[in-house]
Amino acid sequence: ASGESIEAIILATATPDLTFPATAVRVQQAIGARNAFAMDVQAVCSGFVYGLTVADGLAARQQAKRFLVIGAETFSRILDWTDRSTCVLFGDGAGAFVLETQTSVDDQGRPRGMLSAHLRSDGALHDLLYVDGGPSQTGGVGKLRMAGNQVFKHAVVKLSESIVEAVTHAGYQLDDVDWFVPHQANQRILLAVADRLGLDSHKVISTVAQHANTSAASIPLALDLARRDGRICEGDLVVVEALGGGMTWGAAVIRM
Repeated sequence: ASGESIEAIILATATPDLTFPATAVRVQQAIGARNAFAMDVQAVCSGFVYGLTVADGLAARQQAKRFLVIGAETFSRILDWTDRSTCVLFGDGAGAFVLETQTSVDDQGRPRGMLSAHLRSDGALHDLLYVDGGPSQTGGVGKLRMAGNQVFKHAVVKLSESIVEAVTHAGYQLDDVDWFVPHQANQRILLAVADRLGLDSHKVISTVAQHANTSAASIPLALDLARRDGRICEGDLVVVEALGGGMTWGAAVIRM
C-alpha cells in the first residue's frame, strides 16, 4: 500500500519520539500519507491490541477505509541498566498491519478480518509495572520498574480470561483456533497461559528468543515471522492477546 492510500494511522507506543506531537504524525509525514489522520495509542504492552480495536471501531463508523496500525518501541531508552531483573528482558522493535474495510470471506465462506475484541484495565495495579518519571510529575523520562512475580500471576489469569471471552464472543471454541499470537512478555507466561487453558503449545507463536519483550511491537513482529515461515496462512483463525502496564490487557480474534 502506498502512503497516499492510507487514510488513518494508529501508532501504539509507550516510548514516543517526543511528548508531543504524536509520533504517528511523524510517520504520516515520512510515508507521504497526506490523506490520513494520525494518532498515538498508549497502553504499553497491550498497545497493539488496543490499536487494532480502535481501528476496528473507527472502521465501523466509516471514518476510514484503509488503516495503518503500528506497534513501535525503544524500551532501551527507559531501562535501568543496573537492574538485572528488567534490563535483560526488553528490546526495541516495530511492526505494523494494514487493515482495510471490506466484505471478505475465506474459501469456506467464513467471514475474514476482526471478529471480536475485548479490552480491560485496572488502575489499582499500576504500581506493578510502570516508569518512575514523566513530564507532569518529574519533568523527566524515568526508568522502568516492575514487580515481576506479581505481573506473572496477574498475566496468566487475566490473559486466560480474555482469550476465552474473545473466542466465545466470536462464536468459537478454543479448539477452533489455529494459532495464538501473544504479546511476547516471556516464555514462562506464554507456556503458563497455554497450560491453564489446555492449549497445544505448538499453536502458540513464540519469538521471545529472537526479539525479547518489545512491548507494543511484539505481536506484529511475531505474526509477521509466522506468516513468513508459512505457519499462519489465509483462512486461519488467530487470537492475539496482551497484558501491559496500567494494568491493561485484552484479546482479539482475527480470521486471516
